Amino acid sequence: MLAVEVRELVKDFGDFRALRGVSFNVEEGEVFGLVGPNGAGKTTTFRIIVGLLPPTSGDVKVFGMRPGDIKVKKLVTYLPEDAGAYRNITGYEYLDMVARLYSSKGKEMEETLELGLKIAGLGDKINEKMKNYSKGMKRRIQVARALMVKPKLAVLDEPSAGLDVIQAREVRELIKKYSNELGATVLLSSHNMHEVEEICTRVALLHKGVVLKEGVIRELLREYGSRNLEELFISLVRGE
Repeated sequence: MLAVEVRELVKDFGDFRALRGVSFNVEEGEVFGLVGPNGAGKTTTFRIIVGLLPPTSGDVKVFGMRPGDIKVKKLVTYLPEDAGAYRNITGYEYLDMVARLYSSKGKEMEETLELGLKIAGLGDKINEKMKNYSKGMKRRIQVARALMVKPKLAVLDEPSAGLDVIQAREVRELIKKYSNELGATVLLSSHNMHEVEEICTRVALLHKGVVLKEGVIRELLREYGSRNLEELFISLVRGE
């Protein structure tokens, strides 16, 4: 079954057309990357998929249902690129709040919180107020929030944005490890092509609101004789 189907998606903001017929599929259980530079239309696409924006035209289905459907909302979590943190509560208090909101009382809530703490992996720092957290720690908390509720689909917008090399690797490892263990479908965006190669199986390369190519990474690289996604993307943009 397809987790996400996007067909000829168009989105206009006044006179500006941000998406110009975007189409791609995400298979259930895979880690799929929507790749492109800033301004390519990745965030707009994600906001339509999770039901935060209406499309101008085109069709989107999530597990065969329309975005925004109450049933879809129960299956999907969304991590925005600019997700912040509550400054004056601890990481533990935040994850505990998430567990209470998304789980039944008792054992299920306890298990959800335990999973969140495990994914965040902050040790004793989990009991410090989040205003004292580094960017990497805040992002780990947010990734934990997105995955701890065991979504069928986790939509992660630039999950390692603003992080240093070590922090970004830690976040990538979290996504790879727990998406596999939880059996979640992950749809993530990034302008970091090397990052996407490391954690995704398939990609759609997006440029100025248009999908240039979609497919299995290793097959695309072989087809175009490219050494990596960055080289492939540049060649596609130049029309080589």
